[in-house]
Amino acid sequence: MANTMAAAQIFGISRVRQHQAAPTLIMCSNTAKGAEEFSRLVNTGCKLVGCGSAVPSLRVTNNDLAKFIDTNDEWISTRTGIRNRRVLSGKENLTDLAIEAAQKALEMAEVDPKDVDLILMCSSSGDDRFGSAPVIQKALGCKHNPLAFDITAACSGFLLGLFSASCYIKAGGFKNVLVVGADAVSRLVDWTDRGSCILFGDAAGAVLVQACDIGEDGLFGFDLHSDGDGKRHLISTFKENETDDASSENPSMTSFPPKCSSYSYLQMNGREIFKFAVRVVPQSIEAALEKAVLLLLYAQANQRIIDGVATRLEVPSERVISNVANYGNTSAASIPLALDEAVRGGKVQPGHVIAAAGFGAGLTWASAIFRWG
Repeated sequence: MANTMAAAQIFGISRVRQHQAAPTLIMCSNTAKGAEEFSRLVNTGCKLVGCGSAVPSLRVTNNDLAKFIDTNDEWISTRTGIRNRRVLSGKENLTDLAIEAAQKALEMAEVDPKDVDLILMCSSSGDDRFGSAPVIQKALGCKHNPLAFDITAACSGFLLGLFSASCYIKAGGFKNVLVVGADAVSRLVDWTDRGSCILFGDAAGAVLVQACDIGEDGLFGFDLHSDGDGKRHLISTFKENETDDASSENPSMTSFPPKCSSYSYLQMNGREIFKFAVRVVPQSIEAALEKAVLLLLYAQANQRIIDGVATRLEVPSERVISNVANYGNTSAASIPLALDEAVRGGKVQPGHVIAAAGFGAGLTWASAIFRWG
């Protein structure tokens, strides 16, 4: 028990769970089953054992953008570090990318779809406003109808999904949880606004989080926040379209029935978002940090933000994972996409400890410290 408590003091999530759950279990049961359940709760950890990603086939370069907006490759690359981005086209859709990324994560983890207990789809631009996670579940061939639902938190979404996965495993007894981050922000941007359209791309990434013994626990700490006061700096709001004046004869029925609804283009105050990111991301990582960082991975917003955060944290560039030059900001997909490339490219090896952070609309921001493999 002493070792368990020591682990709880190191790993923030385990600490909270023990503090809250232990008294209830001790008071409610003296049976062997109750003792077994208590032991499971305090001795269960979780680790990342598989990852995958998928991107659209269409590659849009800075020079391509310069053909229809007032910009050029030098202007974009010097301000953002971005040179290319992938954009959905033709018959491609975001759900198919998410399915492909999830399949690759399961293959790497050597886990059969029938053994998946939960699927979390982290997205703010899905194909269906009611969510796509159940469609992923069906396409993967999962048996026994495991729970599948969507999480909406923009660029922070994947880390909120990772935190949720750890909670379901450590408190709910789940064994295998798929966390998918996927976004198609190209659907939301105004392609005549060079201040925003140059930043974003479409992609999907996924990880398989698996239950393990507490001694192998690979999720060391989280830091999660939101600030509704900053919402105005990054929004895509619901638009109420005008209605026909067919109800003029009945004043009580004004504006009914409504016309088909829509959402506005993404609107962003880049200067405020930059200041917000370089301020809160280092603070969040430091708050979540429980072990020494080997590599630094956070939302691939733009290279200036990545460099600014690394400088403030005094992390050398060779320990920073970045693929923003090739894909732009892919929102909830950015962290799992970069992680998958780093794992398959050999930069991230089993046992490496990573500090990951995401920030975005809401405003929301989150950090996690985890070990790969």
